[in-house]
Amino acid sequence: MGEKAIEKVSIIISKGSLEGVYPGLIMANGARMEGIQAMVFFTFFGLDALHKKKMNKLKVATVGNPAMGIPTIVGAIPGMSAFATMMMKKEMEKLDIPPVGEFLEMIHDAGGEIYGCKAAMDMFHYKREDLCDQVDGILTVGEFYEKSAGASIIFT
Repeated sequence: MGEKAIEKVSIIISKGSLEGVYPGLIMANGARMEGIQAMVFFTFFGLDALHKKKMNKLKVATVGNPAMGIPTIVGAIPGMSAFATMMMKKEMEKLDIPPVGEFLEMIHDAGGEIYGCKAAMDMFHYKREDLCDQVDGILTVGEFYEKSAGASIIFT
């Protein structure tokens, strides 16, 4: 028997660092390019990717990030996160990977759905007007699961 093709994905983004947000955006964009329905749900610090004033200022986490290949103490040096962020953005620019705000616009324009988490909105005291225009709504966890019926759920 052949494998059943994926028709729908629900991607949860919970981290607010560059390396926490971009994998989900890339996966959502790739899904849409393949004709797969895509919904992206931003919760906890991932919600910063939707915040108008924060979305294009996300940084690379250098402290406690084993993928950085540097000791935690080195990651804590002032300016290290800014340096790592600058380097990553430079590499992403070479690959024509857009800034977060533009990426969200591309996903939304391609038919992807973008949602914020109600609990995280309440916890951080964010209002709907704090978020970018591409947000389709604010969902409770129950509403997220309801909309995700039949989808492959991906947690980044």
